[in-house]
Amino acid sequence: MKNLKLIDKIIYLINGLLAFVLLLSYLLPFVPPKTFALLSVLSLGVPFLILINVIFFLYWLIKLKKQLILSLVVLIIGYFSFGSLYKFSSEDDEIHDYQLKVMNYNVRLFNLYDWIPEKGIAMKMVDLINDKAPDVLTIQEYHPHPDVNLSSFKYKFEKLSGNKTKYGQVILSQYPIINSGSVEFPETSNNAIFADIVKADDTIRIYNIHLQSLKIDANMDKLQQEDSERLLKRIEQTFEMQQLQTELFLEHKAACPYKVIISGDFNNTAFSYVYKELKGNLKDTFKQAGNGFGRTYDFKFFPIRIDFILSDPSFEITDFKTIDNKYSDHYPIMTTLKLH
Repeated sequence: MKNLKLIDKIIYLINGLLAFVLLLSYLLPFVPPKTFALLSVLSLGVPFLILINVIFFLYWLIKLKKQLILSLVVLIIGYFSFGSLYKFSSEDDEIHDYQLKVMNYNVRLFNLYDWIPEKGIAMKMVDLINDKAPDVLTIQEYHPHPDVNLSSFKYKFEKLSGNKTKYGQVILSQYPIINSGSVEFPETSNNAIFADIVKADDTIRIYNIHLQSLKIDANMDKLQQEDSERLLKRIEQTFEMQQLQTELFLEHKAACPYKVIISGDFNNTAFSYVYKELKGNLKDTFKQAGNGFGRTYDFKFFPIRIDFILSDPSFEITDFKTIDNKYSDHYPIMTTLKLH
């Protein structure tokens, strides 16, 4: 630091602090929220911490200063722990005989309350789904909207709640559903549902899971108006609920006799405890075949991936796409699996 100007010394001190926080965040997947809920809040900011450390690294690289080593080492540790925040993957457009296309979409009630001030959003969502033509579609925040017709799918299982406005989750399939049900989460409308589908010689269990929402408004103006202490407490409580919901889900999954695909809105990132537990030995389809940051939630300042499709390790992931539209506060994701 001796040869640095005062401004660079200040920048390096900030760099050191944020590099340490990022390094600390690498422990998050191993710390149950019930043990240290406050620390778990960091998992939401890991993508930002990675990006800011990349900027620090580039800053020192341009200036040809050895201080670049700090962020570089922390980023390398993160890469080997979690993989890259940004993915480069080749596309495979070949059609396979034992191919299964799975789409996941949090549709935000098909814009029932006009969050997006645009006409015909529900119809545009349906047109998008029909255009992508998935074999299996899992939806969170589903609502039987009068403008929504998904009868192109032959089979359906839904679980709805609510009095005046019905909402919940649905699994739609082009292949027969021979069994279905739900995993109930206490004191919430969130839950997990499942459907056992038959394709060729395979019976596959599709889980559609929606973990407890953080209820954070993506609008930064509204977010800044919230009381920070109350917001932090709510996030802590939400992470504790997510841990309980994950434990209940995994208990149910452990009794499943079939190969499994888990699809849904985890309301948490790939750097969190619940993601690590849910993933287990499954494949994250984005990490296998995705491109870019894989952003699935419309947050203004940095990319957040909170929607996932996890696949049985015996399936080959040949394609993954995040579909870039703004019909909801979430972006739909779709993967193509080769079963044999």
